[in-house]
Order: sequence, then structure tokens, then C-alpha cells
Amino acid sequence: MLSLRWVFFFAFFGLIQWYAFQAVKTIGFNKWMISIYSLTIAIIFGNFIYQSFFYTRATGFTPNFSVAMGMFLALFIFQFILVLFLAFEDLIRLPQGIYRYFIEKGEESYLPSRRKFISQLAFVLAAIPFASLLVGMVRGKYNYKVLHYALEFDDLPEAFEGFTLTQISDIHSGSFDNADKVQYGVDLINEQQSDVILFTGDMVNNKAEELLPWKDTFAQLKASMGKFSVLGNHDYGDYTEWASKEEKEQNLASLIQTQEEMGFSMLLNETHFLEKDGQRLALVGVENWGKGGFKKAGDLDKAVEEVNENDFKILLSHDPSHWEEKVLPHPYPFQLTLSGHTHGMQFGIEIPGWFKWSPVKWRYKQWAGLYTQQQQWINVNRGFGFLGYPGRVGIWPEITKITLKRSIKEV
Repeated sequence: MLSLRWVFFFAFFGLIQWYAFQAVKTIGFNKWMISIYSLTIAIIFGNFIYQSFFYTRATGFTPNFSVAMGMFLALFIFQFILVLFLAFEDLIRLPQGIYRYFIEKGEESYLPSRRKFISQLAFVLAAIPFASLLVGMVRGKYNYKVLHYALEFDDLPEAFEGFTLTQISDIHSGSFDNADKVQYGVDLINEQQSDVILFTGDMVNNKAEELLPWKDTFAQLKASMGKFSVLGNHDYGDYTEWASKEEKEQNLASLIQTQEEMGFSMLLNETHFLEKDGQRLALVGVENWGKGGFKKAGDLDKAVEEVNENDFKILLSHDPSHWEEKVLPHPYPFQLTLSGHTHGMQFGIEIPGWFKWSPVKWRYKQWAGLYTQQQQWINVNRGFGFLGYPGRVGIWPEITKITLKRSIKEV
């Protein structure tokens, strides 16, 4: 028996279809075009319903469900734009119809006919996000971009002048569906030849087993001074169902073990010191700490128990909200914080060096790229993978290479 929410969903979707079809009729498509339009809707909607009936918290966002949801999202936005244009037109037609009914009292139709130009314009404008979302699912999700930054610090140890790090984040291995493209991304990371590779959380969507098909691929990552990783909110398995508390705990333990077998050193509220020519640099890693309802397992004080205030510190913390809430107010300065989590919402508009926008900016102050306060920096990586919508539009998957330099002091 259908639940009430499904009844409302079908009723709402049916209303959208009826309204959007008015634009199709107004434009005057022939029977073949109408048949193609209707068949496309039926396939997208039918596949979404089919996949939805198999979706549970236990299965999570499988690649098949994500594709079905992405296609449905593209269709919904397309038709929603059509409806907006038609509704705006009706706001003009309705007063005219009321005037004709009460004043002119003619025998012809009271409502003026729809304008073909309005429907054609609506179709063209609606096709832009529809096509963009589809292209984002095919090409955008693996359109890796390498971003290069050089940051200067007064207190960088001399031995670490020119030190390089590559940051990756939010792999979400359970979403991948193309081994060749993922391998291409891994090769790009290795091409940076950085001193360290730093991963800032969300290796999986929910379960450790998602990483197993990609274990050998990511084990290929190489850095002369090591690979280091922290946990993100998805790594704890909080968004799926477990038979017992012990099963959930074992899942996390398996994920940590798998990453270690891949060559990553896990930083779980702890610090690893990189040493060079008698000087050191502190890599501080905390478990996930997120503002609001997100998991707060990160313990910054515990992580820096063996760290001196004057040590140069690079902090790995998955959620960027941790930076303003806990990192900046901390007595110790953290010269550079590396985060991820936001994905840049996998949707936005970005012209490097000129303009950057995504709806996620209304949720996170620091949502993509570099930010600085109190002579401290944070880089929010846009993510290597994807989750939910199986694509990216305008906000591309990111590999970040940062070079550390000593500031030249004026005499």
C-alpha cells in the first residue's frame, strides 16, 4: 500500500507534468516530438521510482540510485523552470480573463491565448540547466583540476622552505563507477611529486567495504615523506543502519585498517612530526568536528598534547566550520588548516581568480579555496569524489598542491 507521502508525490508530479505540457502544446510540437518528450519523462520517472523502492538507509546511495536521482533532478529543474514561466504568464492572463468575463461578456474564451514566444523562451532557458546537469553526470564528476598555491609564513622552519603538500578530500569511494577515470585522478596526484599527501576525510559514503574495490588504486599514491589521513563525518557509518553497535564499531575499525594497509598514517586526535635537518613541522590531525548536528569527535587539545606553541602546525580537520568555532580561538596558532566536506555543493559558477559562487556559501563561510584570518590560513578542498547527485557542474573535483615558503623580512 502506498504511503501518504507517495500519494502527495505522485499528485504533485502529475500537476507539474500537466502544467509543463501546456508549453509543449503552445510551441506546437508534432506528434513525434511529443512522443519523444513523453517517453523521456516516462523513462526517467519510471527508473527513479523503481530505484527508490529498493533504496534503504542500509543500502545508501548506490551508483544506480544516484544516477536515477540525478536524472530525475535534471528533469524536475527543467520542468520547474517551464512552470515558473507559465505561472508568470498566467499572472498576466488571469486579470485579463476576469476583465473580459465581467466587463466585455463576450462569447469567446475569457483567458487570452498563451504566447508562443514565452513558451519557446522557457524551453530554451530550461534546457540549459537540464543539459548542464546531464553533462555534469557524464564528464563533470571526473573533470579533475589541479590547483597550485604558494603560501608564505614568517615562522616556517628554514629546513622546510619549498616544502610541498598535496591535499585530497572527500573521495567517497562508494560512488565511483569508472575505474579508468579514477586511475587518471590518482596519476594526477602522483604527478605533483609532493613531499606529503594529506587526505582530509570521507573516504567512503557509509561502509568500509566500499573502499575495497579501490584499495589497490589508491595504494598507488606516493609521497617521499608519507601519506596521512583523518576521518570525515561519513566515515563513521552514521548514515546507514547496523545490526548492532558492535557491527558499526567494527566497520570503522576495518576502514582505518584498510587505509593503513594502503600506506596512510591515520591521525586520530594526534600529531605526527616531520623532521628535516634538525627542525620539525607538526602534522596535527583531528577526527570529525562539525558545527550543528554533525559528529563532534575531534579533540584539538588532545591532538596537540605533544606540540609546542611555537611549532609550525598544519592541521587536518574535515569540516571547515571547525576552523572558526575551535581552531581560531585556540591558544596555539595553526598556521595552515586543511579541510573539505562541502564539495562546493558540486554545483556553482567559478571563474578562477575572478568569481566564485555556490548555494553552499549560505551554509558555510569557508566553502571552497583559501581563506585567512588572524594570520592563519585554511584551504577548503572541493573534493575528489561526489555524493548524492552523481556529477559536478561548475565546481570541479580538486587536487590541491601547496608550496610553503618563508616570508622575506624587510631590514
